[in-house]
Amino acid sequence: MDSGLLLSFLALDLLLVCVPGADWAYVITAALRGSPVTRAVAGLVSGYALHTALATAGLAVLVAGSPRLLTVLTVAGAGYLLWLGWSVLRRPAVPGPTAEPAPPAGRGLFSRGAVISGLNPKGLLLYLSLLPQFLTLRGTHLPVPAQTAALGLLHMGCCAAVYLTVGTLARALLAARPAAARAVSRTSGAAMLGIGAFLLVERLAML
Repeated sequence: MDSGLLLSFLALDLLLVCVPGADWAYVITAALRGSPVTRAVAGLVSGYALHTALATAGLAVLVAGSPRLLTVLTVAGAGYLLWLGWSVLRRPAVPGPTAEPAPPAGRGLFSRGAVISGLNPKGLLLYLSLLPQFLTLRGTHLPVPAQTAALGLLHMGCCAAVYLTVGTLARALLAARPAAARAVSRTSGAAMLGIGAFLLVERLAML
């Protein structure tokens, strides 16, 4: 692959990943509730692994060419964000002895992260609209599916690095500050609600 295109994609991808959104909110909430940050991040990354597999197989092109299917996925993702955001607002995470018991750190934490990233419209935007622009169709020995897989793996690596840092910092800086932790948790919940509502209204307006 062309090194210039690869570096350009890396820069743009890091910019997108570093913009707070549903993934950030989920990692921060998991960290404040005492759940394993690594498992939450692994769930998020697995959702993007699915995106990568679909894009590599060429199925992403079919989704992009089907407005009805894209609408269903977007509405499902928006609805899930609304539910999750409302749940966080109702029971904000607060560390310390007065906090509610941490949720089970089993499949639920992982699967919830996978659903969030799997239905994350920002992920759909990346894989359906932005990633194809960095593929080299001529003058390369790498077939397009291999290039797609490489860029998808690069995105997954960026997500893992950024989200692990966010979760670790959230736990370290807010562990002894219940009031600040509660405010951050509520802000995360409000962010999920806002993103979900915006996506829902925007998509339904296009029908």
